[in-house]
Amino acid sequence: MGVTRRALLQAAIAVTAAGTVGATQTALAGGAAAASPPGDVVGKVTVGYQGWFACIGDGAPINAWWHWSANSSQPPSPSNTGIVAWPDVREYTRTYPTAYAALGNGQPAALFSSYDQQTVDTHFLWMQQNNIDTAALQRFNPVGGEGPTRDAMAAKVRSAAEAHSRKFYIMYDVTDWTNMQSEIKTDWTSKMKAHTASSAYATQNGKPVVCIWGFGFSDDKRPFAPAPCLDVVNWFKSQGCYVIGGVPTWWRTGDRDSRAGFSDVYHAFNMISPWMVGRIGNVADADNFYNVATVPDLAECAAHGIDYQPCVLPGAVTLRQRAHGDFMWRQFYNMVRAGVQGVYISMFDEYNEGNQIAKTAESQAWVPTNSGFLALDEDGTACSSDYYLRLTGDGGRMLKGQLALTATRPTQPLVGSGGDTTAPSVPGALHSTAHTDTTVALAWNAATDNVGVLAYRVLRVSGGSSTQVGSTGNTAFTVTGLTPSTAYTFDVVAVDAAGNASQPSNQVSVTTSASSGTTDLALHKPTSESGHTQSYGSGNVVDGDQNTYWESINNAFPQWIQVDLGSTTTVKRIVVDLPPATAWTTRSQTIAVQGSTDGNSFTSLLSGAAYTFNPASGNTATLTLPSAASVRYVRLVFTANSGWPAGQASGVHIFSS
Repeated sequence: MGVTRRALLQAAIAVTAAGTVGATQTALAGGAAAASPPGDVVGKVTVGYQGWFACIGDGAPINAWWHWSANSSQPPSPSNTGIVAWPDVREYTRTYPTAYAALGNGQPAALFSSYDQQTVDTHFLWMQQNNIDTAALQRFNPVGGEGPTRDAMAAKVRSAAEAHSRKFYIMYDVTDWTNMQSEIKTDWTSKMKAHTASSAYATQNGKPVVCIWGFGFSDDKRPFAPAPCLDVVNWFKSQGCYVIGGVPTWWRTGDRDSRAGFSDVYHAFNMISPWMVGRIGNVADADNFYNVATVPDLAECAAHGIDYQPCVLPGAVTLRQRAHGDFMWRQFYNMVRAGVQGVYISMFDEYNEGNQIAKTAESQAWVPTNSGFLALDEDGTACSSDYYLRLTGDGGRMLKGQLALTATRPTQPLVGSGGDTTAPSVPGALHSTAHTDTTVALAWNAATDNVGVLAYRVLRVSGGSSTQVGSTGNTAFTVTGLTPSTAYTFDVVAVDAAGNASQPSNQVSVTTSASSGTTDLALHKPTSESGHTQSYGSGNVVDGDQNTYWESINNAFPQWIQVDLGSTTTVKRIVVDLPPATAWTTRSQTIAVQGSTDGNSFTSLLSGAAYTFNPASGNTATLTLPSAASVRYVRLVFTANSGWPAGQASGVHIFSS
């Protein structure tokens, strides 16, 4: 597991910058002209994106409470936690129960998994709604046990970025990476470089962007000498990349948190992004660093033709640094008046350190009662859960010249307390257009707004409270993952760009059909495999997304994938998909089916046979067992593929009839 940067750098908090200039200084630094024209990082707001939360039962290869718990084999609780702030989970369609007490409002304490594609889609929707341009996907040492899950997360981030017209790039963190010099090159060429083919992959000066975080830090987690670091930077540049350096705060002076002798390494980067977490904690600190770091850093970068992307921090919730936005806004103000070339927000989803901008519990009503966590209203000022997303959006507008430079934050902590205060009209005529045993399709009439409706929140109503089950920009939505023969009630709320929400629509109640063998027993269940290539792990076959897929080790038949149904279950029919794009030309795969009740002893359920996958007919094949079988583990064994020297599947769907 990657060690959090705060833990590594906490000692630096006590370091005081010399030569403080009075915090009342207001003259513009003038800034230096950017070395590069506007692109996907120059002139843009980038957020650090961890994507490293998983839950047991989510289908992730790591199969753990990854980053939620100290002991990841056990659910998070007050005595077993890896976080210091509680997320607002109302917009996730799937959450996982924890061992915390209920929230202050009585709702169960559940958490999201980054491995669910809908979670990543929700995060990138928030970026889109708040005009956040680019996400830097954090990538720690991918060679160990976390590697398959991190590989899969890269594919999920790519899909979400493409769907929401955002940009992303790979940000390598070299912490605790023993064989970094060789393995980072192999990882790029064999895995991550493939993502640069995406229309959503960030480019600058026509080159794919890569960031390397950690060269030159003076702690023992990154003990690399200058020579191998310089070799890595120059190697990425030789690969045609635009290379950002996530460097120590004092990179320019080569002391305090920076090792000496790294000047050539720092000056080799195309862009410099100094780390600031743990360095500042209030407005006075921010003003001090404007004078002793930001302004002289800019001059140093200008002298060497380097772009400059400093950090902006919302502040740690647990340390009561946020001051209902004043701390973060002062940093935006200082960066813009200095003339920086871009801004890096630390971080988007860092609930472990409490410096996340993603939606967070807004009051104790949304925090587990036995957690001791603070909410966004910790200083007595009520803040909506999306406040720091909105604040980041306005900071980006000021960076781009769309908002005049101002030391007074224009963003109000509560939606509706300033600016556009007109809520949309109520969505009309909510009704169900269809339902199955596990889904309900809804439709409604569009709402209107004085500026424009941004999205609709679909809510499930139960016991006098509402839980968001989805968000869409359209006037129709299908709720999935429901229980057969169960009554559900829904309503819909319209939301505008300022966050104003309408009153709920009329409610509609629907009872799902009785189970008829159409429930996909494999959806979101744990998987395992004989192996995979690049980022195409077995978890992709149960994520509900036909565009993500498993690909086995090449040229090494036989290969297999396996789904754990959780308990012994009747199985009769298996549907295997490939991605629907026409680029997946028609092919034949030879597949056999095996089953087991204990995961150790397997019997043959269906002999190997060739199945045709044709994009013209959905790129899907059905494997019907000669007789129903009672098994817990279903294994598909691939022995041939006419289109590629590996087993391939984007979906494995298992049914009882």
